[in-house]
Amino acid sequence: MRRPHLPARLPVDPFIMGLLATVGLAALLPARGAAASVAEAASTAAVALLFFLYGARLSTREALDGMRHWRLHLTVLASTFLLFPLLGLAAHALVPTVLTPPLYSGLLFLCLVPSTIQSSIAFTSIARGNVPAAICAGSFSSLIGIFLTPVLAAGLLGNSAGGFSLDSLVKIVLQLLLPFLLGQALRPWVGGFLVRNRSVLGRVDRGSILLVVYTAFSAGMVAGIWHQVSLPRLGGLMAVEAAILAVMLLVTWYGAKRLGFTREDRIAIQFAGSKKSLAAGLPMASVLFGAQASLAVLPLMLFHQMQLMVCAVLARRRARDPRATERTELAAGHVAEVSHTPQHPVPQAR
Repeated sequence: MRRPHLPARLPVDPFIMGLLATVGLAALLPARGAAASVAEAASTAAVALLFFLYGARLSTREALDGMRHWRLHLTVLASTFLLFPLLGLAAHALVPTVLTPPLYSGLLFLCLVPSTIQSSIAFTSIARGNVPAAICAGSFSSLIGIFLTPVLAAGLLGNSAGGFSLDSLVKIVLQLLLPFLLGQALRPWVGGFLVRNRSVLGRVDRGSILLVVYTAFSAGMVAGIWHQVSLPRLGGLMAVEAAILAVMLLVTWYGAKRLGFTREDRIAIQFAGSKKSLAAGLPMASVLFGAQASLAVLPLMLFHQMQLMVCAVLARRRARDPRATERTELAAGHVAEVSHTPQHPVPQAR
């Protein structure tokens, strides 16, 4: 049987390369004075635009239709918003020996953001998993994360994310929730346009996020907070993130098996429940952390590339699983047998 084409190389996300180039630009030419004020205003508008587009693109009807597989979705949500935060809280024991307080705040924030949609679907498809379930699980996670991530960040990060102050709540409502709800309300009128211009709007998405990153890292450079980070600290951060990713991959795979899910469902749970969304996390961090956003998003950026590389290898391994290949070939043989079985004419009533 012909196997699906699998990429031969580990994925290096072009968007990550763009982010690194943006960070380099902010390091060489940070926005200062009036330019910083203009960049901050543009970043605020970009965040609002991003969440408006998120709301306008998310099909409420498709999400509600997918709720029939509620056990799978609850499992993914528990992984994203319960197990991940627990691991993040446990990592506090590594402060200050391995992680500095600012890096730990970014690590904990990483554990609070919703799951990603695109890569979860892609890897689930490569591994021959339940793709519709991955689509719905990622959509639910993104939708709930719009509301839940800021609340969790405010509660668990305290003053690092603005706490429960009136100012932080107003920022969350105006920059995140209000544009998202407005997009949902206008979806019947703008949804078709967004679908027809998906590639163009994708570039708008990425450009907006790059603007947010440039503004955040420029503020960090001007404030001199990058002097707080050394290469050993970055190495320790990456080791901690690798351990968290390994734990989540193991728990989602074997935990889903103990819960009685099929192999296809376990694949969707593993890839949707072990990932974090860079696209959703970056603009949220700019709202919640303000001038400290540059260090807060660093763990998320590193984790994003790490999860892509590890999950690409894992998806190819799942696709080569002999049990999956055997089931696929048996199903194909059954279809062929049925198609070649002579069909006896049904006696006509006289």
